[in-house]
Amino acid sequence: MATADHVKALIRSHSEGDNERFYAVALQVAAQAARQGHTKFAQELRDLVDRSKVRGEAPAPGQRTKPIPIVQPRGELAGLLSAAFPTIRLADMALDRQVRTRLERILLEQRQREELRAHGMSPIRKLLLIGPPGTGKTMTASALAGELGVPLFTIQLDGLITRYLGETAAKLRLIFEAIQQTRAVYFFDEFDALGSERATKNEVGEIRRVLNSFLQFLEQDDSDSIVAGATNHPQILDRALFRRFDSVIEYSLPSPDISEQVMRDRLALLDTSQVNWPNVVEAAKGLCHSDLTRACERAAKNAILQRHTCVDSQEFVEALQERRATHR
Repeated sequence: MATADHVKALIRSHSEGDNERFYAVALQVAAQAARQGHTKFAQELRDLVDRSKVRGEAPAPGQRTKPIPIVQPRGELAGLLSAAFPTIRLADMALDRQVRTRLERILLEQRQREELRAHGMSPIRKLLLIGPPGTGKTMTASALAGELGVPLFTIQLDGLITRYLGETAAKLRLIFEAIQQTRAVYFFDEFDALGSERATKNEVGEIRRVLNSFLQFLEQDDSDSIVAGATNHPQILDRALFRRFDSVIEYSLPSPDISEQVMRDRLALLDTSQVNWPNVVEAAKGLCHSDLTRACERAAKNAILQRHTCVDSQEFVEALQERRATHR
């Protein structure tokens, strides 16, 4: 009946408060039990899921469906930062060896930061993540927070960047004050919106002043927090930024081996014995991690909707080709 992968998926989805995923895995267990002749157990499990869904749609007065995080941005910071408390770990990510090694080094230094500082040295904590969309930059920020057991604060650029003289720099100061006060991972996504080249002809003076302020704040920051910026366009970043970061990590599209690992992991709860993996890996060439994930979800849904858990190889290839077509 329930495999080890099913049990792990149930526990993970429960701990993350992901009810939809929890119910989906439970129904997969029921389907497998039915195929093995355990029809009574399968029906009882389906009934339990149905009753649980009904109760979940209408929580009792005062009942909370999800725990309230301890740390939440307040006041002016509420419009500048969004808080998350990730449970993802580095082991959950499919990364090439060089990137994984560098991230493991960052975690090692963070976990022994007091020892390093006792010897007059600082741990790596200012990171610039560069590479194509969908290659794991955002997930890396979540994994670092999850590994270190600290919140992830994502900077809301639409709330940070304004057209009023001096206002953006003032908001940036608030963020760096929070970085000093609350240890967390602070993530600037689409960092090129903030750190574009100061010499660009079309750039307005206010953005240049903001970049100068950011460079100053970043250089002065000696907190215990991790500050990470991510961009798909490193070529337009101001050169001075690269010198301010402790580590610049470059992400690339997954290799064939990594692609296969991503897809096998994503479909671990389904029967992939009929999948022609060489054909699938060939169809996946040039696709990023997020494209692979979405193609896997499409193939998995096809299998579930057809009321079996065996992934059809041709449908899987077509799902990958569909993802490729979205980039044209």
